[in-house]
Amino acid sequence: MKFKQITHRLNTLEASVESLQERRFWLQCQRQYTFQPIYKIDGNLMAIELLTVVTHPDEPEIRIPPDRYFTSVSFRTRLMVIEEQLSLLAEWESVFLGYKILASVNVDGPTLMAMKQHQPILARINKMPWVRFELVEHITQPQAITLAGMHEFGPLWLDDFGTGVANFSALSEMRYDYIKVARDLFIMLRTSDEGRNLFTMLLQLMNRYCEGVIVEGVETEDEWRDVQNSPAFAAQGYFLSRPIPFEQLENVLTRLS
Repeated sequence: MKFKQITHRLNTLEASVESLQERRFWLQCQRQYTFQPIYKIDGNLMAIELLTVVTHPDEPEIRIPPDRYFTSVSFRTRLMVIEEQLSLLAEWESVFLGYKILASVNVDGPTLMAMKQHQPILARINKMPWVRFELVEHITQPQAITLAGMHEFGPLWLDDFGTGVANFSALSEMRYDYIKVARDLFIMLRTSDEGRNLFTMLLQLMNRYCEGVIVEGVETEDEWRDVQNSPAFAAQGYFLSRPIPFEQLENVLTRLS
């Protein structure tokens, strides 16, 4: 009996140590920011998406997937990151206003809900009407009803449509300003004539639920031409531009060459 109690205590202690080590790991992670341009199908610059690069000091050459990082840290840290991102974008306000372009920031549903109670973030958002929040996960119906009345955040975008998480049920719950189609769906549909026709019809249908569709992950000239010949509004991807350091934001052309 005592042996079992000792074993249980040891297992509990080991679990606590592992949890502490994991928390320390995520707290030690470092963040850097880049951006990727989003171009309209006519070649004009529409917006930039802020991208988060996460690394750990022990292995700085290895990038940690941002979604893994954000699901592992506390809400307090997530809100701190949002403040950090907005502060960075505010430094480039003259560029966004001068060129009349938008800046999108990725955020998950629960964090967006938490932001409503964070006055410093709300105050900053109120001064940055060119910022758009891009939801990176599907929101369940109760949250969608609540979010529909959240005018503090301005028009919302939906990210990664077609991944199995963001789908048509998300469109029926609330209206988004722009919807971004995941590369996987785009590539899958363009492998056949039937798929290409379906892609066109899909975008036509999606346009009824938003102001426009943005196709993600355009990596070749042929893919870019297909997007230009579709009902899409804009696109982003390595063919158009790879992620760029913010120091070079003013060097981004307002139109593709």
